[in-house]
Amino acid sequence: MNVTCVHDAHDEAAWEQFVQSRQEACGYHIVAWGGLISRVFGHRAYYLMARDQEGQVRGVLPLVFMKSPLFGCFLTSIPFFNYGGVLFETVDARDALLNTAAEMARGLEATHIELRQTVSLEIGWPVRSHKVSMRLELPQRYEDLLKAFPSKLRSQVRRGEKEGMTSRLGGLDLLDDFYQVFARNMRDLGTPVYDKGFFREILQSFSKGARICAVYLNDRPVAAGFVIGFRGTLEIPWASSDRRYARLAPNMVLYNAVLQYACTEGYQEFDFGRSTLNSGTYRFKEQWGAKPLTLYWYYWLSEGTKPPELNPQNPKYRLAIRMWRHLPVPVTKLVGPAIVKYLP
Repeated sequence: MNVTCVHDAHDEAAWEQFVQSRQEACGYHIVAWGGLISRVFGHRAYYLMARDQEGQVRGVLPLVFMKSPLFGCFLTSIPFFNYGGVLFETVDARDALLNTAAEMARGLEATHIELRQTVSLEIGWPVRSHKVSMRLELPQRYEDLLKAFPSKLRSQVRRGEKEGMTSRLGGLDLLDDFYQVFARNMRDLGTPVYDKGFFREILQSFSKGARICAVYLNDRPVAAGFVIGFRGTLEIPWASSDRRYARLAPNMVLYNAVLQYACTEGYQEFDFGRSTLNSGTYRFKEQWGAKPLTLYWYYWLSEGTKPPELNPQNPKYRLAIRMWRHLPVPVTKLVGPAIVKYLP
């Protein structure tokens, strides 16, 4: 196998053709994501492609390199999203890509590589599989989905609607409303917030598949979600609600509206995103009928290092999270993007 980096339009076309031919591919294998991440965050993207002796593409591996004074140097496939990883037709292609990635990591003095896979690779790298993706199979008609909901769930949706909540679907026209709710929710969680330009870039670059759904009470946005479609699956990587209105359950109105949109647009599956088994978010998604799909995150580690713990559950970040929750939202919007760009 000959492994090279994508460097021109011809390579990009070959990459895209291979991705579209693989059933297990996800939307984040599309090469345009590398350019978007580089533009928004300034990280270098390496898109490795394995070809056989006849020049046919047999595997691809998107990687993004991060170099942070706080968190060190590492490669992720791919950061900021739940999925990515190596996509291959043959074991030879897989091994060639992984070996090349390891050599690259050594050259970059990276501490680790993280591959975010939806299927087991059966390789010797350490793996974590305690996270799941919650997936819901969708009927052709929204009315059939609504009938399948438990009565308690339907009553919670109706409660918000009786309170006068309404939902809207859009794109750039709803970006400010989405970001208003999202930034406040991230502050309440103690998590640095992305710059609004990140979401603008996604809407502009993937205008056919990316949409915003916002829920309003008296014209005030109280919940919002960002959805991205690929093939037959609609995913909601970001969803937030204003905790000051929690008793009115705006999040229930939001998810109901997004599911209705998914059915109307002909999607066959809805991806609620990543959760830990039996956690609060897991149970929330499960009540809609979603089923867990095990995720496999694989790690190449430099000598003497352990798998990273760049997550809110790490005790070393507990104090920082508590302090962040007390910051004014405008301050988090200014400071957050400089931090979160290094949190994959």
